Amino acid sequence: MNIKLATGESIPAAAGENILSALKKSGIYLVASCGGKGTCGKCRIKIHSGEYRTSASGKLSQADKKKGIVLACQTFPENDISVEILEEARLVVGDRIALAKSKDLSELFRSFDKEITPIVKRLNIKLPPPTIEDHISDLERLNRELEMKGIKGMRFSRTFISSMADDLRKHNWEIHLAYVDGHEAIFVTSDKQTSRYGIAVDVGTTTIVVYLIDLSDGKLVDVGSTYNSQIRYGDDVITRILHATEGNGLEELRETVTDDINSITDTIIEKHGINKEHIECAVISGNTAMSHIFWGLDPEHIREEPYIPTVNSFPLWKAGTARLHINKQAPVYTLPCVASYVGGDIVSGLLASKMHRNHEIALFMDIGTNGEIAIGNNEWLMTAACSAGPCFEGSGIKHGMRATEGAIEAVKIAADTFEPSVSVIGNTTPTGICGSGMIDAISEMFLSGVIDQKGKFVREIKTDYLREGDEGMEFVVYKGAKDIVLTEVDIENIMRAKAAIYAGISSLIKEIGFSLDNIERVYIAGGFGNYLNIDRAVIIGMLPDIPKEKFRFLGNTSVAGAYLCLLSEKLREEAEDIARKMTYMELSVSRNFMDEYMSALFLPHTDMALFPTVEKLMK
Repeated sequence: MNIKLATGESIPAAAGENILSALKKSGIYLVASCGGKGTCGKCRIKIHSGEYRTSASGKLSQADKKKGIVLACQTFPENDISVEILEEARLVVGDRIALAKSKDLSELFRSFDKEITPIVKRLNIKLPPPTIEDHISDLERLNRELEMKGIKGMRFSRTFISSMADDLRKHNWEIHLAYVDGHEAIFVTSDKQTSRYGIAVDVGTTTIVVYLIDLSDGKLVDVGSTYNSQIRYGDDVITRILHATEGNGLEELRETVTDDINSITDTIIEKHGINKEHIECAVISGNTAMSHIFWGLDPEHIREEPYIPTVNSFPLWKAGTARLHINKQAPVYTLPCVASYVGGDIVSGLLASKMHRNHEIALFMDIGTNGEIAIGNNEWLMTAACSAGPCFEGSGIKHGMRATEGAIEAVKIAADTFEPSVSVIGNTTPTGICGSGMIDAISEMFLSGVIDQKGKFVREIKTDYLREGDEGMEFVVYKGAKDIVLTEVDIENIMRAKAAIYAGISSLIKEIGFSLDNIERVYIAGGFGNYLNIDRAVIIGMLPDIPKEKFRFLGNTSVAGAYLCLLSEKLREEAEDIARKMTYMELSVSRNFMDEYMSALFLPHTDMALFPTVEKLMK
């Protein structure tokens, strides 16, 4: 029998096989933190047609069941069925986009001219076995050898010592001692065991990305990503902080994010046949709230004036404490944060951009759920954050999705017929629209007269592409088996997000007494930056109207910086230095920011003099 997907793809399923298993065999992965036991409720799919049986559905609401939503791990086809994988359930492993950029990743590391110096160091030790005459304890024996090598004061945790005796004998007293700076022993392994891996993790508000890295040469083994399942508790950071504190949901949020990371990691290591014990270190990059929640630290005071985090610089805690499915003794390095709303992901981004090393004055923008901005050079750095919301990453938009295969990335609208034409990532049937596609569509609708300066539909226009939908007026971006639309509510969300980003840039530049003319380079980071059309982003007033050659796309710099820190001690030190150097401006108490925001809630802006190229286009 066959399972037909909404994308048009058809995959085989054996009799008695559940849908999760059939999808996995065809290289299609779903989030399944519980390993397919039906207890996490994450592998959600929608059955459109066909006969099937479901053995458990306790994690689904009655409303979900009425819509035909089931758990893939608990659902067994009885003949050919038609299935839609819900976007939040999809686990992307072996992502084409990220893997295609893996060469860039290696080149980026080489451009720093640093040798590979992982967090975990190894020392080759050959111990004389104990005898009746030489009967000191195992720990004394190990310490004696270390002192002979000039290493004194090595610290040993109870976890290390609890397995040490068996490890020494198992490896016939010839070992590699894994340790970290500060002289703390981490684990013992055979001197013949050379496989060494690490994971670099971007804990985004909307998405989680994991890179598995071979520490011997710095190569990217594989990559996986998924929606951050914390979304079910709120789209933005503030809502999740409220859930963690007022809703007593901190433990729930923490478990959710570690489950997501583990789902990706487990899938990748199973795919490549890697022993999880050989993953010996991890680097976590996230905004301040996400980093606190990951470690189970109360984020309550981040959202209340004077907005103080518990920690900016995190100790080197262990993977067992973090609940990661890698070597329990593996040290986990967390990128340092700067302030309540500028976290390790921005420190990571500045490291990857190298703007902290260059003399030219640059503007760095990470466009995600929070719009973080930094300005500066090798002498000074200033930063601020504004809440853009998660719409550019697909959340809160009717047919929104991340910039992965099947996403509409570019849109053009014919001026005479209003007929849209689209480009789709992976050249496949579109399943949704990502941030760059949204920006393209809005700019095209504005220039063709489908929407006005306030982002409202011009109802007098006669075209089948503008219609009344379930949620009010909508524009059909793509007509097919599943129409993909942008609603007026979607456009409002995008207008608010773009206004926040522009207002943040404008406020920060004015605060330091600069104008846009002083900016020599603009770095754009974020998931959808690879597909963003500068001209279109300027037309809607999200980016400043400055020469196009000043802009440079960097992609996901949060995970790129985490990758650099995974491989180099010197770059970890550079990251710490960047965090210390940055001056933070709190926009939430700035009257100027609110004025700038209100002015930017139009296409492209209330002050057209700021957008001369757009003014020319409109004429």
